[in-house]
This record gives sequence, structure tokens and C-alpha cells, in this order.
Amino acid sequence: MYLTREKKQEIYAEYGKNAQDTGSAEAQIALFTYRIQHLTELMKKNKKDQVSERALVGLVGKRRRLLDYLKDTDIERYRAIIKKLNLRK
Repeated sequence: MYLTREKKQEIYAEYGKNAQDTGSAEAQIALFTYRIQHLTELMKKNKKDQVSERALVGLVGKRRRLLDYLKDTDIERYRAIIKKLNLRK
């Protein structure tokens, strides 16, 4: 499996406050970004995989909503996570 418990904790530790900080917007955005990158690579190989494409679109929407929330509540945290994850916006 591409997303193990250790990998999740590594992402949470890097982008959240600590390894147990699973609820912060930054940690969730980072986890969604990791999953989106994985599904994007999968879609490059399997162009007709409609189930993965639907999952990818759903994840992008979730990440977008979290980014919008973060932008509305704390613009500095938003700018920091955009820069750290190297996202376009």
C-alpha cells in the first residue's frame, strides 16, 4: 500500500503541530496533496480508469475547500502552506 501509518505520521509531523495533529487544516491539505500526486501518477498509466479519476476529482475538491477555509480564516497560514507544498494559486 502506498500510504502507510508511518507515512501519514511523517506527513502530520512535518506539516502539523506534531505527529498526532491530524485535524489541522495544514496536515489535511498535505495528506490530500500526497494522495492527489499518487492518483495523478496512476492516471497517467491508466487513462481509462474512471473510478480513480472520480476519486482524484473528489480529493482535489476537498483540498480546494480546505484551502479556501484557510484563506478566509488565516491568510498567513494559507500562504505558508501554498509555498511549502509548491501549489499553484
